[in-house]
Amino acid sequence: MMKCKNIFFVVFSFFSIIILGQKSQQKQYIFFLHNKFLEGHSLEEKHPRYGVAEYEEILNKLKDQNTVVISEKRKADTDPVAYAGKVRKQIDSLMKKGIPAGRITVIGTSQGGYIAQYVSYYEKNPQLKFVIIGASFKDDSLEKDKNFKLYGRILSITEKSDDGHVPLSKEQRLIRSGIKDFKEIELNTGLNHGFLFKALNDWIVPAKDWVSHK
Repeated sequence: MMKCKNIFFVVFSFFSIIILGQKSQQKQYIFFLHNKFLEGHSLEEKHPRYGVAEYEEILNKLKDQNTVVISEKRKADTDPVAYAGKVRKQIDSLMKKGIPAGRITVIGTSQGGYIAQYVSYYEKNPQLKFVIIGASFKDDSLEKDKNFKLYGRILSITEKSDDGHVPLSKEQRLIRSGIKDFKEIELNTGLNHGFLFKALNDWIVPAKDWVSHK
């Protein structure tokens, strides 16, 4: 298994490609934001219910010849708002280098999807793309904020067996946002919240399709 430090090497290598500008405007850029469990546990540790979070396998499946995947394993108890600000700066840096917003996608699972929604709110860019996976729950903090809105082109993926999940289409933060480009998929894997721990084609394939969505 590739060690965590090698993951960062891959990420930094991708940034060097961006800086060099080698056909950068023809590439797609994915920011992948993982779930909460990985913040405080190693890549090898097992969740007591869902098993190992297949972070490296997910990154490998998201990559292809025309795609740059930018990701890192967050530190324990990362502040979602602060981290969203960090991602926003990285996105802004790409766009300043000439990367069109329509070639940038933020994909987030669970806590990563929660952070992705903050990125959407901060950027307020209708062309940026987001894939929010297993990150909409009844009465969560985003739903309680009456001023919170989503922006961009959004794909929501939820799992029918996921305890407490609510389709994002039913949430007020989406309803009041007036998103013009929105799609929702409800899976039925029977894996509860553990579906997003796995590198499942069930959610990775539609996520990659959204990356190339025009």
